Amino acid sequence: MTQVTEILSAVGSGDKQAASQLLPLVYGELRKLAAARLAKESAPQSLNATALVHEAYLRMVGESDQRKWDNRGHFFAAAAEAMRRLLVEAARRRQSLKRGAGRFEQQNIDDLEIPINTSPDEILAINDALDELSQADEKAAALVKLRYFAGFTIPEAAEILSISPRTADSLWAYARAWLAIKLR
Repeated sequence: MTQVTEILSAVGSGDKQAASQLLPLVYGELRKLAAARLAKESAPQSLNATALVHEAYLRMVGESDQRKWDNRGHFFAAAAEAMRRLLVEAARRRQSLKRGAGRFEQQNIDDLEIPINTSPDEILAINDALDELSQADEKAAALVKLRYFAGFTIPEAAEILSISPRTADSLWAYARAWLAIKLR
């Protein structure tokens, strides 16, 4: 059993100390995933990669009913889902008229070095389509979350989902086609 898996087990048992030991072990990997995801965004972000990782981590270890992770893969899948939810919430906030949606384009100086290319409308449309895909094929939806929101490669996502890379390739092709139809 790896050190991360042991700590995840302790966190699942309610050990508050274990949660503080977990972040240093997985922080680098989570930060890399968050930066990759934010690099695909076209609209200015109020979250940078560090903030996204911290927010996602706090949500994950702060929710008492969601602290049980079976293994490292399960943990990173939960991290991908938490990041997805945070990005969707941020996209919804940016779109609201109360926050001046459509009146002007904000630019965050801290994020200028990150190339971004996905609009809030696209994130919300992808989220809605992904929810529908989850009902049709849960594994395909999980693969999309890992690939699109966390930036995992096909082999990495396949390992997390405990499927072969060939199966992951097939699921990815299916999910992309399914989402393309829904997003038109």
